Amino acid sequence: MTPNTFISEPGKPDTKPLLRRVVSHPLMRMLAASLAMVLPLTLSFALLQALLPKEMRVAWPNLLAALVCLLGYWTYANRVERREVTELSAPGAWASWARGAGLGLLLGLITLGPLWALGVYRIAGMGDGLSLIKQIPEMTLVAVMEELLIRGVIFRIAEQAWGSRRALCLSTLLFVAAHLPGEINPMGMLVTAAASLAFTAAYQLSRSLWSPIGMHFAWNYLFSAVFSVPVSGHEARGWLHGAMSGPTWLSGGAYGVEASAVALLVWALAAALLLRKAIARGKFMPRLKRPI
Repeated sequence: MTPNTFISEPGKPDTKPLLRRVVSHPLMRMLAASLAMVLPLTLSFALLQALLPKEMRVAWPNLLAALVCLLGYWTYANRVERREVTELSAPGAWASWARGAGLGLLLGLITLGPLWALGVYRIAGMGDGLSLIKQIPEMTLVAVMEELLIRGVIFRIAEQAWGSRRALCLSTLLFVAAHLPGEINPMGMLVTAAASLAFTAAYQLSRSLWSPIGMHFAWNYLFSAVFSVPVSGHEARGWLHGAMSGPTWLSGGAYGVEASAVALLVWALAAALLLRKAIARGKFMPRLKRPI
């Protein structure tokens, strides 16, 4: 594997020119890696909108956008950081994604079960079964985009520079900040933070981004496409027409299940167990004396 040229050996003086030091600063690397994904993504949507009529831009552009994000991330890591992009390795990708998706599905069902039993969630009718297919592209793009940015860019680069604990704090704060617009409330912020910690711990354990991508996708897809429960404040219209009622602290209100006390308990427990496992396996990186 080609060594990462952005990280100097700890304890040794940094002799790189000033411009090189500025460019290789963790914050600048985060910005560059983010732009490597966001700019091609924006361009691809703009081109499709200009070249194709609206009726021909149904669902599939989101899958294309997810692919563009993956290629942008891979290109930056491979060409700029000059390393093998092991976190997006094809061998074992499906198994890693499936394990993550299975865990995300399990956490979703554990969350929904008590709400269903208490009458907070109820099924009001049946929707269009095609919703199960129609929402796959959108949920794929959301999971890929957010996990590449938060885990692949923010956490990974911060962890290399400042250690796992500081990287956890930074990535969690940014993940919550990204969800602030809309109907989020303090409970929703806590659930979002707990989910971010769990996603990051899943990445630490596997060192594969496919695992948190699978978790993220399965959780969003289950509630939005299957049970029609709002996800992060976004209205859902899935296969089963579900309705939430009761006090906001339990139902989540307009923000959805991710602002429910039940979701907070489930995600906090999952995060604690996964982080404990990551620590026990020596997956936490210490802060380097001289990270750049």
